[in-house]
Amino acid sequence: MRVLVITKMFPNAAEPLSAPFNRQQLGALGRRCEVEVLATVPWFPGSRMVARLAGRVPPPEVSATDRLEGLEVAHPRTLYLPRYGHALSAGLYALSVLPAVWRRRGRFDVVLGSWAYPDGVAAVALGRALGLPVVVKLHGSDIDLLAKRPTLRWQLARALPRAARVVAVSRALAADAASLGVDPTRIDVVPNGVDPSLFRPRARGEARAALGHGADDRRWILYVGRLQEDKGVLDLAAAFAAWSAGRPGANVALVMVGEGPARRSLQTALAPLGGRAILMGARPFDQVPLWMAAADLVTLPSHHEGTPNVLLEALACGRRVVATRVGGIPDVVHRAELGALVPVGDVPALAAALGAEIETDTETDADAATVAALAARGGWDESAARLEATLARAVAEGAAGVG
Repeated sequence: MRVLVITKMFPNAAEPLSAPFNRQQLGALGRRCEVEVLATVPWFPGSRMVARLAGRVPPPEVSATDRLEGLEVAHPRTLYLPRYGHALSAGLYALSVLPAVWRRRGRFDVVLGSWAYPDGVAAVALGRALGLPVVVKLHGSDIDLLAKRPTLRWQLARALPRAARVVAVSRALAADAASLGVDPTRIDVVPNGVDPSLFRPRARGEARAALGHGADDRRWILYVGRLQEDKGVLDLAAAFAAWSAGRPGANVALVMVGEGPARRSLQTALAPLGGRAILMGARPFDQVPLWMAAADLVTLPSHHEGTPNVLLEALACGRRVVATRVGGIPDVVHRAELGALVPVGDVPALAAALGAEIETDTETDADAATVAALAARGGWDESAARLEATLARAVAEGAAGVG
């Protein structure tokens, strides 16, 4: 089977840490069948000049082609209109990618659009141009957030039911797809995987030593991810500050690994805490397992999610979690031994849960192994096998329904 993937959620020179879940799953899929990725790069005329005028350093140039995880990757530019052109994004995206797609006609059996909007909506239109079935993969905020905008919801409700099949990473996301008019019999839940060679229980002291923090004996509450408001990072800052206010002598630190637009706001919010709150910035993906093993607790207070890999990976490392009760997270943190869930945006509840976990946790290496065993799920090869089965069903059913 020959698969053409169209997605903006893929690493490139400008964003090397982008969407590791896509990189790992598509890499595993590429070991099972022939896969080529059109990893799009958003662009508008004068974008680099605008960045310079705004005092920002333009991102590195992205090459036209690349090879990653054994996959052939092309990086077509997609035209977009900053700030006001979101409703036009799918149409501009499809027109921008059409030349690259047209050059590849006759070479593929199925198109996979990974991310609902604009990628998935555009993929449905491009599949019609090629006469190929299209599978659209949903991840989380591409439905939880974007589908709340009326103009985008209208487009999603027209396009997704025309896809041959729809893939969701959680049951909650599958239900959202059905609410957009997708036939439930054509929705497959394909959970993400975890790489057990990277994410596994390790001794905290060894992990901290490997990171150069062997002398730090504080208990760590760890956040790993984009520093953006809808990931709940400002809620986390407020919750940790509130909990810390009554415990000036607590030997606990908040460690945040990642980068993003909320960094400046976080610096302001966390400044009164001094060295008790640490913004580490982005770190290479292969260091993330060490940061998780070095932590005592991992938290993800997102406002919306599909099935976040950061929680799957933390649990695979044997670390309990505190997260919000949203999307597919309750399917991940499905028993008390794995951690605690709180309502979205509830800062007092988040502070209480973080405090309860970090104050009572006396986890040993044996406890970490128990957490990892209770949370165990398949690796990326298993996830890719399920995705391959969905793609094969779409091919077998033909291109009916596309367009």
